[in-house]
Amino acid sequence: MASSKKLKPKKPTKPTKRIGIALSGGLDSVVLLDAVCKAYPHDTLIALHIHHGLQKQADQWFVFCERLAKHYKIGFDFRLLHLQDQTGNVEARARSARYEALLDLCEAHDLDHLLLAHHQNDQAETVLLQLLRGAGPAGLSAMGPQKELCSPTGKRITLWRPLLEQTREELEAYARRRRLQWVEDPSNQDTIYRRNALRKTILPALSKIQAGAIANLARSAQLLAQTQTLLDRLAQADAKSLMQNGALQIAPLMALQANDLAGANNVLRYWLKQHHLAMPSQERLQAWWQDLSGMRLDQRLHWAHDGQAIRGWRGLLQIDASGAQQKTIRGEWIFLPISPNSKKAGLPWDWYQEALNAKTIETKAREGGERLKIKPNTPSKSLKKLYQEAGVPPWQRDIPLLYINQELIAVEGLGVSQSHLVGHGKRVWPEWS
Repeated sequence: MASSKKLKPKKPTKPTKRIGIALSGGLDSVVLLDAVCKAYPHDTLIALHIHHGLQKQADQWFVFCERLAKHYKIGFDFRLLHLQDQTGNVEARARSARYEALLDLCEAHDLDHLLLAHHQNDQAETVLLQLLRGAGPAGLSAMGPQKELCSPTGKRITLWRPLLEQTREELEAYARRRRLQWVEDPSNQDTIYRRNALRKTILPALSKIQAGAIANLARSAQLLAQTQTLLDRLAQADAKSLMQNGALQIAPLMALQANDLAGANNVLRYWLKQHHLAMPSQERLQAWWQDLSGMRLDQRLHWAHDGQAIRGWRGLLQIDASGAQQKTIRGEWIFLPISPNSKKAGLPWDWYQEALNAKTIETKAREGGERLKIKPNTPSKSLKKLYQEAGVPPWQRDIPLLYINQELIAVEGLGVSQSHLVGHGKRVWPEWS
């Protein structure tokens, strides 16, 4: 029998001028929208809809959500996803793309808060899914009531799940009292998806065996989240002597691994978490330790993980987030004017203008053997030597070189040739953007 418990979604403690509500059109999000619209001024709210295009009814759901937002007199916006590959784990890819699209909408509307309609049943399902994966405390913590996210441009957005302590039955009871309407996704009935199979068969069976099974699973997630917080504190303490500018020092990490494998695993997972990367499987962790144990100091190491590259070089493990290849394709050399009052040296303005008019300013790829003099009263050195002295990893050494009048003038990450620099008069400074 459905509970008559009054729905009281937890509000963000610091309301912003604009709050985004993820609106799919299903029961959960419609209840969330209704409850939030009762609690906040409507001009502070905007409904955000993601059109997956995975179902024939997707266009109808979009129209329904748009009309619903109009009914509540709040803002509405949407994003259309194009999932070309329909093989493999479509559900996971759609979920990932949905979060990216929601963050994009939050950024477009300058939103500081995003509300999602996950409830207690969703939490219980997530715990069981993570158990089936063999996850540790981090995975079994499932979904937290709030989480700080970062958009691609660095904007901080707080994600909230105000309904996480409400059951599906309580949401249905609320919807009936409020005479709400919603849409049903037929794919939710397809038990080919593991989450649906758990929802339709396993959770009902568990509830018959143990009263309050769903609430107990959700409570376990809360307790494991507390455990993970303590593990993160321990990892942070252990990593103090291992971290160097965001990288891990391999030698002391291996020393920790030899004496305390659990502690070393904890540090490695914590490091990945700090870089917003997925947790590795136990098999992958074992393979990594094996690679590191046989690694020589002059050897390079490369792991592909969660769409990123983890590299070992000069005794350090580091995430290759440089995007060097992308910079090569999308970047360009620009020339910034230097203030006349500045003591900074630069390229003479007239000389730069002559080269610009003559079209002798070029961007070239590195071929090998190039030399550059970046310090006065010193000889020129090969780019390879300069890169080594600067500690620039090999995978970050492919930024195009700046040539003026067929002479190498500047290299990103190294410096500008001393041959034409002046400290007075009108001048410019080359910079890779």
